[in-house]
Amino acid sequence: MHQPIAKTIHQLFVTLHQNPELSNQEFNTTKILKTYLEKANIKILELGAKTGVIAEIGTGSPILALRADIDALPIHEQTNCDYRSQNKNVMHACGHDVHASILMGAAYLLKEHEKDLIGTIRLLFQPAEENFSGALQFIKIGALKGVDAILGLHNNPNLTINQMASRAGPFSANVDRIEITITGVGAHAARPESGIDPIVIGAQIVNAIQTISSRSVSGLDAVIVSITKFEGGNTWNVIPEKVEMEGTVRTLTPQIRAKVKQQLRSIIEHIAIAMGAKAELKWFEGPPSIINIEKWVELAKNIARQEGYEVIDFQPQLGGEDFAHYLHHVPGAFINLGSQSPYALHHPKFQINPDMIIPAANYLAKLAKQALIQIDQS
Repeated sequence: MHQPIAKTIHQLFVTLHQNPELSNQEFNTTKILKTYLEKANIKILELGAKTGVIAEIGTGSPILALRADIDALPIHEQTNCDYRSQNKNVMHACGHDVHASILMGAAYLLKEHEKDLIGTIRLLFQPAEENFSGALQFIKIGALKGVDAILGLHNNPNLTINQMASRAGPFSANVDRIEITITGVGAHAARPESGIDPIVIGAQIVNAIQTISSRSVSGLDAVIVSITKFEGGNTWNVIPEKVEMEGTVRTLTPQIRAKVKQQLRSIIEHIAIAMGAKAELKWFEGPPSIINIEKWVELAKNIARQEGYEVIDFQPQLGGEDFAHYLHHVPGAFINLGSQSPYALHHPKFQINPDMIIPAANYLAKLAKQALIQIDQS
């Protein structure tokens, strides 16, 4: 990448980092991205997205989609960098500003060689990844129409900026939210025998559901059931009528997801019945697990080696990523590139090493060109 483009892309990164916006509120971010695309004469598709941008380079088939997310988090930035967030209590603490900058850099490079492309590169600057709604929004308006394959990336603070990681098969988790309501009979705390204590029942349920991962599924299947909220009662000497709990379930495959849901419901209902109470489980399905296709992972790894990256064998993680929704419609792969931050994603002091951006843009552009060739030859 020559110096003028590199300088432009670095300025985009700084601008995005200073002006973060929350999910589905990325109006200014959208304007900024459109301005940069227009500078390079990259065609913007008007498909009706309220926020986010979809654009294209090249013509005809095949069509390869490249996706970067653009939203930020409700976190007050605590870094010392000179381009800190100027929006109070909003921060790019997950690196979506870098993802968008990498995709824009790749777009500028691909535009320079547009006449040599075998087909079309579709650029998805996607909103609302953090609340898992953006990919579904883009799919609904036709972002994947005619797409043959899709590639996405995320920075990884645990890797150095010369490292790339991916794997075939499960890459991220099925992410589900649960709500559990236990209804008993309220009573005076000095006369518990006259009531049905939902707190005691809830405590038994919390303990019992931990056996799902240890006794109901194979030890080789990753399962997490975490209760993260437990509310009941208003004062010290009254047994309440109701307890409400919330939590999350993380699994890697559709089969284990379904099994855990069934087992969870059975445990909750049977413990409540045994204690004379009523119990209700509400299951809110989030994004599914990313399931990477091997041939796209291998291509991504091969190009990474050519570009000087050290390729790391990635272990599946139990975090969520709405890129998974795209892979239910078209094949593809999701990869990690090292961002070398001393702090984790979503930490108020998270700070990416910006030196990763230009090499990553070069890599993504080369990967995109090779992916189009591979689609055309298949």
